[in-house]
Amino acid sequence: MAESFGTDPERYDRARPSYPEAMVRAIVAAAPGPDVVDVGTGTGIAARLFQAAGCRVLGVEVDPRMARWARGRGLDVEVSAFESWDPAGRVFDAVVSGQTWHWVDPVAGAAKAAAVLRPGGRLAAFWNVGRPPSDLADAFAEVYRRAQPDSLMARAFDPAGGSALTDRAIAGIREAGGFGEVERWRFDWERTYTRDQWLDQLPTSGAYALMPPGKADEVLTGIGAAIDAAGGSFTMAYTTLVITAARLTDTTDPRPT
Repeated sequence: MAESFGTDPERYDRARPSYPEAMVRAIVAAAPGPDVVDVGTGTGIAARLFQAAGCRVLGVEVDPRMARWARGRGLDVEVSAFESWDPAGRVFDAVVSGQTWHWVDPVAGAAKAAAVLRPGGRLAAFWNVGRPPSDLADAFAEVYRRAQPDSLMARAFDPAGGSALTDRAIAGIREAGGFGEVERWRFDWERTYTRDQWLDQLPTSGAYALMPPGKADEVLTGIGAAIDAAGGSFTMAYTTLVITAARLTDTTDPRPT
């Protein structure tokens, strides 16, 4: 599933939701400086927001197709899984990860973050959780259940899904050590989608990519019909969930501050 995202980076970059500026400002304000590593940078959706906020961003991305796309948009990206990435002695003020930390081993990833952060540096992993209007959410779920009952997309709007991601991240940070108290932040925002915009982003989902072609087409047809029945557009209520912690300050730490 993880390898499916790089099949069409142009669509991914165009169709995936962004993140609220208030979240970016909060992370930047909590970090001790402007040097940021973006884990699983993908096409650079989050990285460009941090650049716009004045940060110097280095992307780490496991998929070379996504890395090429991001580099073509002016981002500095190194191809590697984060757990095995070699920082070559560099240290940073923040390690961020948008919609990707669940692909990283939660303990090894947190340990690597602690190793590359300056004392006081901040780890911040964040995810968008979307909630369409309740009647449309029910209609979407029914389409998924008819097409492929065991698909992850049949549970796409389960409110417990976000908690599962954040709980796993928190447990990994605590087990790895090296960080202070883990904080949960949330930022609520909205985005209105036309029928075509929503259908454009559906294939960027890893769960969708695993569907047989006939079932995938069935989903697109059914979802499109549901949006048409709702008037041709809808407003998605997003919550961006952030799990964040500061690296402990250790006066014996030999790394530069």
